[in-house]
Amino acid sequence: MHEWALAEAIISAVSEVADKENFKEVKSVLVLVGELQQVDREVLKFAITQLRPDKLAKTRFIIRVVRASFTCKACGHKWPFRESVLQDWVKEAIHFVPEVAHAYIRCPVCGSPDFEISGGRGVWIAGIRGER
Repeated sequence: MHEWALAEAIISAVSEVADKENFKEVKSVLVLVGELQQVDREVLKFAITQLRPDKLAKTRFIIRVVRASFTCKACGHKWPFRESVLQDWVKEAIHFVPEVAHAYIRCPVCGSPDFEISGGRGVWIAGIRGER
């Protein structure tokens, strides 16, 4: 499961920032996960609690999903991913290679397959709150 690899990367990044900022304690970490990543939040939280070092034992990890959205390059229409009715195998394909979305999704206004994924990709740390 890639949630464990993500947890390792998050812990590593938080530890690095905490050391660089001379934090005695990291109070909270906000992690944003793009909807297209299809990360199981509960598994990610569990992995973080299992892998985190003692210095992050009291840290509150907040994991939020950023909804996926698309913007049509032909007409400018913006729409959310959840409006797209896709079969599970298509969602899985998009999870691994988001660019294949163009083969299965069309703009609901003009029908164009030429759109950009304007939100809901990736995993990133949006904030770290600590005490010096």
